[in-house]
Amino acid sequence: MLNPIAFSIGTLSVHWYGIIIGCGAMLGLWLAIREGRRFNLPADFFMDLVLIGLPSALVGARLYYVAFEWRSYKNTPLEIVAIWHGGIAIYGALIGAIIAAVIYTKRKGYSFWRIVDICAPGLITGQMIGRWGNFMNQEAHGGPVTESFLRNTLHLPNWLVNQMHIQGVYYHPTFLYESLWSFTGLILLIIVRRVPGLRSGELFMGYLSWYSLGRFFVEGVRTDSLAFTGPNWLAVTIKTLWTPMHFFGWGALEAGKNIRVSQLLALAVVAAAVLLIAYRRMRLTVPNYTDPITEKIPSAMPLGSPKT
Repeated sequence: MLNPIAFSIGTLSVHWYGIIIGCGAMLGLWLAIREGRRFNLPADFFMDLVLIGLPSALVGARLYYVAFEWRSYKNTPLEIVAIWHGGIAIYGALIGAIIAAVIYTKRKGYSFWRIVDICAPGLITGQMIGRWGNFMNQEAHGGPVTESFLRNTLHLPNWLVNQMHIQGVYYHPTFLYESLWSFTGLILLIIVRRVPGLRSGELFMGYLSWYSLGRFFVEGVRTDSLAFTGPNWLAVTIKTLWTPMHFFGWGALEAGKNIRVSQLLALAVVAAAVLLIAYRRMRLTVPNYTDPITEKIPSAMPLGSPKT
């Protein structure tokens, strides 16, 4: 088992999880800055966006988790801020980051869609690298498997197989599945953004769709999903759509719950993205991804100042 603590300074322990998340964020920032240069956007613009977006994502991730696990927090409200005890959700992080981006881009006078298009490869890069933090913590894994499945079917290296051996049981490395899916998505986003005719907003919606599609299938393997009790027809529909992943096995759910929140949300995101792309192409005049990006108002103008 790998030590989740990278090093200690006195009583302060620095965990690999935080280091890995930080590295993912920095690499994602670098990709956004690099692409932003093509549109004459300064590096400081994206640095400020990260400084605003990261805490917003963290708050969103925690609130999302607490909302679906309110029964566990309603009698101990102070635990809501005890994020070091665990309990965050990536879709909540996305919601928080998107809200921050909407406010920030409006304040700076840029189109939200143009900016998030540039950030899309960086976002999926952060997720791709960040999942290795779960690996170090031996968390967010899937259901039990045999050692032979990991070594002889998936042909994983010893160091990875050994880390998936938790309290005497081997588990699905769902972090790896999602990380590889995100890596494939990163390559596709980098290729697609140079395709002629790509409209503003479509790269970001493509990112959301790709990530959500992968999350839908990977989530079905996990055993720690946020879930609720819903109509049986919906649960059966979701499990039927998941059938191509039967080889990996369906993860266990808490008794009395039959619908995984992330799977349902993933389907909703994909459907919404496809419909929005179709609507914008048919009904709206939308600039191409490669068109110049210009400010609508001077970035130094305070909110509420009269326009001249």
